[in-house]
Amino acid sequence: MPAVSVVTPFYNTGRYLEACIQSVLAQTFPDFEYLLVDNKSTDDSLAIARKYAALDPRIVVLENDEFVGQVENYNGALAKIDARSEFVKIVQADDSIFPECLARMVEVARRDERIGIVASYYLKGHTPTGSGVPHDQWRVPGRDVLRTIMIGNAFPLGSPTTVMYRASIVRARKPCYALGRFHEDTEMACEILLEHDLGYVPQILSFLRTDNESIMSAARRFNPVPLDHLIILERFGRAVLTKEEFERQSTAEWRAYYGFLGASVLAARGPDFWRYHRKGLATIGRELTRADLALPTLKQFARLALNPLAAAGSFRELRAKRGQ
Repeated sequence: MPAVSVVTPFYNTGRYLEACIQSVLAQTFPDFEYLLVDNKSTDDSLAIARKYAALDPRIVVLENDEFVGQVENYNGALAKIDARSEFVKIVQADDSIFPECLARMVEVARRDERIGIVASYYLKGHTPTGSGVPHDQWRVPGRDVLRTIMIGNAFPLGSPTTVMYRASIVRARKPCYALGRFHEDTEMACEILLEHDLGYVPQILSFLRTDNESIMSAARRFNPVPLDHLIILERFGRAVLTKEEFERQSTAEWRAYYGFLGASVLAARGPDFWRYHRKGLATIGRELTRADLALPTLKQFARLALNPLAAAGSFRELRAKRGQ
């Protein structure tokens, strides 16, 4: 019985996959199975996976019958974990984990069955991050974590690579990642934390690559953080905040978000930007119309008109973005 099911779904990540696999095989905690799930790659990713599977019996290479979307690929991979494993650790194909990652996370998770997710500090490129839990606490009630995310300006959860799930929770979710969400992994973590606690390791245990072209790196062009935060607040805020806290936080964040969108109108952001934000808002039942943008745009225009230096700076920034 493997204690941990490690899962790496991949598609055309041959440039990074070998480093990812090597980081898993370098773990000081040896009791795991490693599922490498190919989503019909057309590069050398599958050959790399097969090479390592021939060297280590813990590795199982699985191939999708047909190409599927990213979320469906992850759900399909998680559905194939060993029925007896205790924990699930996703390592995304362009990321990696440090040698003590599994050992430290398993040790914390086994301290208390109320723990549904284990997180830690991590490197995002060259930047250490993952704050939000006091360094002397190894367990935090899940709802307290959600409150910290919503009103404490911290996000200790990171990405699928930076956390470990209790396997019984993963198996109980069908599908594991709900479809039709904006960031399925974040919303899944929030749903788990409504009912379970967070375990935490105050140590850098994983590495997220930022110099590659991925879905998340592409989204960074659209300034996603205000929208992401609003979606989490609107979907989960009423469950963990008082009515007064929620109304105050919601009012402030929507006002700031529409101000940001108004500035984006003046910056002549392209169609992809607006599609991204309309898609995100639609997941919480919100539309984005020209009427919604009229007043925020006017306010931003008035602000710049009253501050010529700021207007000149914004114009220079816009020209730089357009490569002029």
